[in-house]
Amino acid sequence: MAWTDFFSHPLWAFSTLVFGLVLRSQRRGPWNPRTCPVELKGKTAIVTGANTGIGKFIALDFARRGARVILACRNEARGSVALQEIRRLSGNQDVHLRLLDTSSLASVRAFAEGILRQEKQLHILVNNAGATGLSRQITPDGLEISFATNHLGPFLLTNLLLDLMKSSAPARIVNVSSFNHWRGEVNFAHFRGDNLTYTMDSIYNHTKLHNIICTNELARRLQGTGVTANSLHPGVVMTEVMRNYSWLVRFLFNMVGIFFFKSAEEGAVSTIYCAVSEDVEGITGKYFDSDCSLVLPAPLARDPALAAKDFDICERLTAKL
Repeated sequence: MAWTDFFSHPLWAFSTLVFGLVLRSQRRGPWNPRTCPVELKGKTAIVTGANTGIGKFIALDFARRGARVILACRNEARGSVALQEIRRLSGNQDVHLRLLDTSSLASVRAFAEGILRQEKQLHILVNNAGATGLSRQITPDGLEISFATNHLGPFLLTNLLLDLMKSSAPARIVNVSSFNHWRGEVNFAHFRGDNLTYTMDSIYNHTKLHNIICTNELARRLQGTGVTANSLHPGVVMTEVMRNYSWLVRFLFNMVGIFFFKSAEEGAVSTIYCAVSEDVEGITGKYFDSDCSLVLPAPLARDPALAAKDFDICERLTAKL
């Protein structure tokens, strides 16, 4: 039998389909948001990057639980589409769009000022917005754009909203990181765009490591306030996060992802778990995997001296001069 006959045989197509379905079933973790009874009526939540991908499903879940949800999005047109969809699917009209570009410290400050002026409370902050594959660029703030977008912008946003969250306690800060942080490095010159190698997701990996390091230090500083801070890995998720790569990389990613990667809805689960589950009540300064399990992050993310230094440097870089 020729190899072409083998691959054209109906049994090959059937077995491939079965194999794919088995793999897809294994992508679902043990915790299901649909079976979690927690309600968020009377609570306010902010989700950054909520117009697409896992951010949209996180916001939708909060809306279904009755929360007042603020979608923090960079693109007004796409944010408006997501807003209408979330309102329609959840039946909750208390969902609102606010513009935020985390790569711009001015945009972060303007967004935070609006929140502090308009909102009386804030119980959940999900820092989900991020990007990978960005080419080298220095922002008007003098920061490398990937570090500004993925880490320093969300870092500043969190700090600006801390007092509101403390007055609303109990409250939770949830920072979406990545398993890729294991391949990240800490070099503070990176913040300004120095000593960086732009290969595939290397810059993204560095930013995700800083996410966890600073989350752990933030949690230490928030002890006793009623505000917790945790980070997580959402899984390898088929979202638009790859939009800055070449068409070939995107094509291969999506082809493999059909069988092995999570959908955006599946990828939102670990974030929702950290934000609403009663199992996480009082837990802070921890890192969760995509199956909602507590796991140890990379050794650099567990160094308290490094965390204190990293946090202080980030505070100086984002301070208003």
